[in-house]
Amino acid sequence: MNVLANRSDKLRRRLWVNLLVLTVVLTFCSALVIPPLSAQEPGSTTGTAADSTPSGVGMQAGSALATILYFPFKAAFALGGGIVGGLAYAFSGGSEQTAKSIWIPSIYGTYIITPDHLKGDKPIRFLGVPNDARDASDVPVQEPAPLPLEPVR
Repeated sequence: MNVLANRSDKLRRRLWVNLLVLTVVLTFCSALVIPPLSAQEPGSTTGTAADSTPSGVGMQAGSALATILYFPFKAAFALGGGIVGGLAYAFSGGSEQTAKSIWIPSIYGTYIITPDHLKGDKPIRFLGVPNDARDASDVPVQEPAPLPLEPVR
């Protein structure tokens, strides 16, 4: 009888550990999904009349299917990059630059495929780009100020 009680206790512990792991994974995945959803631009095409056309509905269905296939790989890559970046931070003596060189490409990037991605209007970035690099590409190149016509004495 004692053997059955031990087996039952082990099974019960294993179920609790599995439940805990599943809860942590689901929490992590929801934490990855919620910030990108809230960061969408207010002028995005979600909810417009163009989405109710057959091609719009097809694009949304295609983007949902693409997200279902794409998201687990991106989430696993981000999780691995977070762990490796943390280890790099620890083993480099607390060098934040070393950790960020791993965290930024692995954690930033596209998590949800939208119809704009499928149309080619927005790029799909599996590897993230630092904010300053994204901002620099959006800023127009400024020309230098013209030189004065009169000689300076």
